[in-house]
Amino acid sequence: MKILVLADHESKSLYEFFEPEKIKDIDLIISCGDLRSNYLTFFATFSRAPVLYVRGNHDCSYENNPPEGCTCIEDDIYTFRGVRILGLGGSMEYIPGSGNQYTERKMEKRIKKLWWKLKKNKGFDILVSHAPAYQLNDLPDLPHRGFDCFRSLMEKYTPKYFIHGHVHANYGEFKREDSFGDTTVINAYEHYIFEYPD
Repeated sequence: MKILVLADHESKSLYEFFEPEKIKDIDLIISCGDLRSNYLTFFATFSRAPVLYVRGNHDCSYENNPPEGCTCIEDDIYTFRGVRILGLGGSMEYIPGSGNQYTERKMEKRIKKLWWKLKKNKGFDILVSHAPAYQLNDLPDLPHRGFDCFRSLMEKYTPKYFIHGHVHANYGEFKREDSFGDTTVINAYEHYIFEYPD
């Protein structure tokens, strides 16, 4: 199964210079946040693949203008072809009271509220977030610091993939792929395609 992941920066190759052949083999599209609503709607319109998304710290406009034809997987487990996908958007809180920003404790509370969904689905296979995990592709400044509770989630459920955005390629310490135990970690900045084993 081919999965296209998107985050943070619009791809000129896929959008401005769009050709149907570029995404004709894509089975699933996942956005990790901080992308215009119309951009995601474009992919939902011109691709046969479902488009799933979580919100980034700059996606407050989604409340009044959600991406059309797309599925928000915030605080939920979405199953596609037997693959269980858990969504937890937002970033570390660096402006108190701002939307889609969470302290470590607030993110932990979100995860605790998912206990029944996690039990019913017997875990998950892909963790989708906007922010990275603590000390795993994150940065030392507060706005780009990752969540430690994401590490705990991966330790407990050992998903095959953890996909995030938020850390841009031009920030200097960019890693497209990494690993955490048995989990492959992917930074979805702009766009990236990977093969999920059937």
